[in-house]
Amino acid sequence: MKKLTLLLMTLLLIGISLSGVQSTRAQSSTFVIGLASNAISLDPAHAYEQESASVLMSIYETLVTFPADRVDEIIPGLATSWTISEDSLTYTFTLKEGVKFSSGNTLTADDVAFSYNRLINGKGNPSSLAATIESVTAPDAATVVIKLKQVDPAILAKLVYPCFGVTDSAVVKEHGGTDAADAATTDTAEEWLSANSAGSGPYILSAWEKGTSITLAKNPNYSGAMTAAFEQIVLNNIPEAATQKSALEAGDIDLAMDLSADQMSSLRSNPDVTVQEGLGPIVFFLIMNEDPTIGKELSNPTVQKAVRLAIDYEGILKLVGGAAQTPGSLIPIGFATAFGSDKALKQDVEAAKALMAESGVGEITIDLNYWDTTYSGVNMNILAQKIQSDLKEIGINVNLGGGTIEVKLAGYRDGTDQMGLWWWGPDFIDPINYAEFLPEMKVGLRAKWTNANSDKEIQDLRDAVLTETDNAKRDELFAKIQTYWADKSPFASLVQPGYQIGTRSDLKGFAYNALWGINPATFSR
Repeated sequence: MKKLTLLLMTLLLIGISLSGVQSTRAQSSTFVIGLASNAISLDPAHAYEQESASVLMSIYETLVTFPADRVDEIIPGLATSWTISEDSLTYTFTLKEGVKFSSGNTLTADDVAFSYNRLINGKGNPSSLAATIESVTAPDAATVVIKLKQVDPAILAKLVYPCFGVTDSAVVKEHGGTDAADAATTDTAEEWLSANSAGSGPYILSAWEKGTSITLAKNPNYSGAMTAAFEQIVLNNIPEAATQKSALEAGDIDLAMDLSADQMSSLRSNPDVTVQEGLGPIVFFLIMNEDPTIGKELSNPTVQKAVRLAIDYEGILKLVGGAAQTPGSLIPIGFATAFGSDKALKQDVEAAKALMAESGVGEITIDLNYWDTTYSGVNMNILAQKIQSDLKEIGINVNLGGGTIEVKLAGYRDGTDQMGLWWWGPDFIDPINYAEFLPEMKVGLRAKWTNANSDKEIQDLRDAVLTETDNAKRDELFAKIQTYWADKSPFASLVQPGYQIGTRSDLKGFAYNALWGINPATFSR
């Protein structure tokens, strides 16, 4: 009887102890995210990375937006309504009244015009999204008018991206910001905006230790519809998927962003963890430099075609696992106009060897550069080793050049990689975003693919698709572009992984969005 009583008391004490732990977590004022950090800037006019997008969604607001978990409908944000002129060149927005910045200043149309013009004239990485904008004006405090240079069927979708987050113009100007035509050389606010913030969203930036963590705090002047459930949100840089998983299971973090597919089975059996899975919007690809002084033998289109045929796509799919698919092109499966996996390239080593012989380059050695991390569940180093192994079969020796995000991302964006292993997540939800992989466009130029070294066929397709508004004609143009990419471009699409995100089971408000991934401002316990 004494033993039974002792056992019952022990179980009671354990129950009280566990209840106390759960209660502490439920009352915790801090939400912690583990992820492979890739933020380079937190200034809306310059930030262009997935992590930055998630952070900026919590700090800044845009004229229009998407629902938290969907991208099939554009809904009001700071704008309550908008009209479009008959020629589709003028968009007029009416602003919500009474919106306050974190400084306490009232948001007006002048702040919108300043933010957009600073983005355009600052010429940072995301400024290409504003390339079709002719002017942004504020005829009165509640009205914003955007005039386009040409018809842009994707302009509303572009305006959702966080680079169009509206900043407090008075505060940004105080810290060196300008929207003048020479902003690219005279604006000095990026450093301040990467350590502070000037938005109207539910959170503010309180600290950024580069390569370590980003900390958000509640915005005391937020007046919008969202609820900031936590006093703090902390995004910790945890590059390894195994470490993220361990931290999640131990309760040290609330959300693990970059888990791998092979970790899912054990997490599903853990009652303290909830697994969030689905096909992601990110496509991993190889980029080959068209400049003979950089790409060398790899600038030869016959060698590029051999590379595409040498890759073991099925093997890569098995490595990545989960919900991953082999995309039919650089446009993700699930997007309008995208080729399905049935049109994906298949490995043909003999045909690749024949192309190498035809090229006359002999056995060659190339450098493959990439960020050495696990991103979207994909271990970049393992994927690079797989490519190295595949290309060796056709006489291409690959030097693996993995490194830090700061160094490797700069080389990719500057177009100095001989071959790069990267990914593309959508900047806006429209297939026109993937026109960036065409000559003279953003990613095309990273491959040094220009009008001078590309043919008239792809240039004509590019020029037509950039302004086409008829859906049937767009479908036809994108079908031709995707067929061209598979045969003649300096790219090779590799895999479209699923997303595997683990959360503590007491998380409420989780939503995954194909544009910004997660928005921590939607979370609560």
